[in-house]
Amino acid sequence: MSEPAAVLPALTVRTLALDEIGPLVPLLDPRDPLLFVRRGQGVAGFGEAVRLEFTGEDRMREASAAWRELVSLSEVSDAVDLPGTGLIALGSFAFSRDSAATSVLIVPSVIVGRRDGKAWITRIVTTGSDAPDAPVPTPTAFGPEYRISLLPGAMKAEAFTAAVDSAIAAIAAGTVRKVVIARDLVGHLPEGADLRRVLSDLAVGYPDCFTYSVNGFIGSSPETLVRVDHGEVSARVLAGSIGRGSDADSDQDAAVALATSTKDLDEHAFALASVLRVLEPHSNTLMASELPFTLKLPNLWHLASDVEGRLSDGSSSLDLIAALHPTAAVAGAPTGEAMDLIEQLEPFDRGRYAGPVGWVGANGDGEWAVALRCAHVSSTGRITAYAGAGIVVGSEPERELAETKMKFRPIVEAFR
Repeated sequence: MSEPAAVLPALTVRTLALDEIGPLVPLLDPRDPLLFVRRGQGVAGFGEAVRLEFTGEDRMREASAAWRELVSLSEVSDAVDLPGTGLIALGSFAFSRDSAATSVLIVPSVIVGRRDGKAWITRIVTTGSDAPDAPVPTPTAFGPEYRISLLPGAMKAEAFTAAVDSAIAAIAAGTVRKVVIARDLVGHLPEGADLRRVLSDLAVGYPDCFTYSVNGFIGSSPETLVRVDHGEVSARVLAGSIGRGSDADSDQDAAVALATSTKDLDEHAFALASVLRVLEPHSNTLMASELPFTLKLPNLWHLASDVEGRLSDGSSSLDLIAALHPTAAVAGAPTGEAMDLIEQLEPFDRGRYAGPVGWVGANGDGEWAVALRCAHVSSTGRITAYAGAGIVVGSEPERELAETKMKFRPIVEAFR
């Protein structure tokens, strides 16, 4: 962790109700947007009151400890009292303990949010500051249009299918039961490009997904890693997918094929079991869907299961992401062996792809998605997008390649 608890600042936090504010994306900083939104509800951040950075195996546990310390030093007045009000931080964590990518928690100076028909503004300052109140952010016009083609990166199509072959061999040898193999696409933003254009396309095109932007990492994820709300815990597990049909009949056929696919049901079972195994020690009332259901997105069908329960040990959402990550949905099973195989077969650092992304509140509540359908935009404008496929018994390399193409579609189209 870059900033020890001893030097954390004392913060004064004030949340007030606002009249209707319209869409959040046009309010954002065009170059460095902070956002976590779904179905038009969520939070947008402006500036940085505090930035906490973490690396290594204990990055999420250190984040949880640092967050508790920061909260203990803060004075919070919240006149709205909804999820996302009061003191919150937006965060994004690296997939691997060995990643060169830095994991972050960012406390914005100003937060604007909307939920359940109510809107609010939160202003956060160092205690004792005599700075005037920051104004309510107002929408600004998007910058010039741009179109970018994302091209194969370090993992070309042939290398990906070869890696899948190797993964299938490892499964046959009993080394792993499942492993997720990813590939990358790359491109470059024009100077001064307005990232709100990409976020707007994602939020409008995929309203049932979490559209996010944290520290140059943007995307639109369909998968809830964990949500904590006043002691209630929930998650949505996704694993197993198929492309949408071209008409109503073929679309229905695709959904039925997915729901009855032994390969996809096995892949989903690994992912669900890993989440239940981790959450059960934290909840005495944990329940999951008896059978997975087919979740319809604009570009594909997913097998999905919902998990719900009540926390019995007072864990925060940061504690739970530390326990849950990485799930079998993004790594494999057994976890350690799958992570070792990923390191061997993928010729790149995943960075924050497939890591937790979301927000945490002062009481430990929060919403965290799995960072999927995403891209990292570096300070130099380099874009690196990622997509992966779960390899199990019955996987076929060309089919897995086709699956990654479907999963790339949201982010690729948002940049075009």
